[in-house]
Amino acid sequence: MASFDAGKVAASRLWAVTRLPYLASALFAADVVDQPGCATIAVDETWHLYADPDVVDTMEVEELGKLLVHLVGHLLRHHAHRADAVGVAESGRGEPWNRASDAEINDDLQDDGMIPSCAPEVPADLGCEPGKLAETYLDRCPPGPRRWDCGSGADGSERPWDSRDGVGPQQAELLRLGVAAEVQRHAAQQPGTVPGGWLRWAESILPSRIDWRRVIAAEIRRGVAAVSGMVDYTYRRPSRRAFSWPDAILPSMYRPLPSVAVVCDTSGSMHDQLLGRALAEVEGILVRGGLRQAQLRVLAVDTNVHAVRRVSRVGQVVLAGGGGTDMAAGIEAAATLRPKPSLIVVLTDGFTPWPEAPPKGVRVVIGILEQSGGLQPSLAAPSWARVVHIEDPPYASGNVASAGRGRRA
Repeated sequence: MASFDAGKVAASRLWAVTRLPYLASALFAADVVDQPGCATIAVDETWHLYADPDVVDTMEVEELGKLLVHLVGHLLRHHAHRADAVGVAESGRGEPWNRASDAEINDDLQDDGMIPSCAPEVPADLGCEPGKLAETYLDRCPPGPRRWDCGSGADGSERPWDSRDGVGPQQAELLRLGVAAEVQRHAAQQPGTVPGGWLRWAESILPSRIDWRRVIAAEIRRGVAAVSGMVDYTYRRPSRRAFSWPDAILPSMYRPLPSVAVVCDTSGSMHDQLLGRALAEVEGILVRGGLRQAQLRVLAVDTNVHAVRRVSRVGQVVLAGGGGTDMAAGIEAAATLRPKPSLIVVLTDGFTPWPEAPPKGVRVVIGILEQSGGLQPSLAAPSWARVVHIEDPPYASGNVASAGRGRRA
């Protein structure tokens, strides 16, 4: 049985990444699977990308790269979930929805010349204005067959070749959070290079309008400035002037590096979407503050510390737990890390006991992740910490998965 040209697929991915680097993690997360006879290249909801070898053979590397970008666009924008929300399967509107969702994606690929010729639908083809969502295009979509079957990852209707194994809902949500953070970072570093539609999508995933970022940024700057000004003696290495005093052991000078520890509440009551967004915001503050090469350690805590990991990007965070809540244990563990952190940032919904006294020599900022219409914590945050209330903004309908669909492994 013939299989697809793996070299061509790899080359097409690399070609796509060089043009849209902020989509790199999504492009490489999609697992390509041989599916002879399916007569298409399509995705399912578990991030499998099914490729008919005969179809792959007919495409040039650049054209295949454009199609891969288009297909992961369906997954990132959660088109299958949104199709279920508007009853596409029940109403038999799978083909119009495929065309409408294609137009939503291609609208943001047009200026970069990244629209695949096999799935070329744009809003103008549907008689619609650009900059809208698939739900709007669906209502105005004229009759006609779809140009390309993008799979169940686009319309939510299962195909015979679909698999139930692969990227789960929680991992998929973290992938979306990571890509959204990359979109915002790329737009900040190279203004004007990211299409407005991708920026609006990233904003719906990781809103940046909340003021708590300024508070945490100020605390980070204060902690970093304090540590950066510290100079002390050490005997771990000889002084550069030791040769002048051969009969004495002289210490050398050292300057400690700034370090930040983030304590993440991973208990059963936590809102996954809020936690992921807050982590990405903290990462963005650290990067903008020039701390990428410094130490950022993330602790996953419910009633126990389940993971301590040094990270440079939000996608490297391991969120383990799912039991009760005790942030006092997390703060204590963070304060005993070596080297000692300059600042501890706690992200929690507030349903937790707190230490009676602050850790010695460490600033603490507590971010209370609020949920719209939710219960209020019965225990107030401690007065010795800087407390920031992080609002739960209304997300764009259908743009993200519902939060709290289960716990982290």
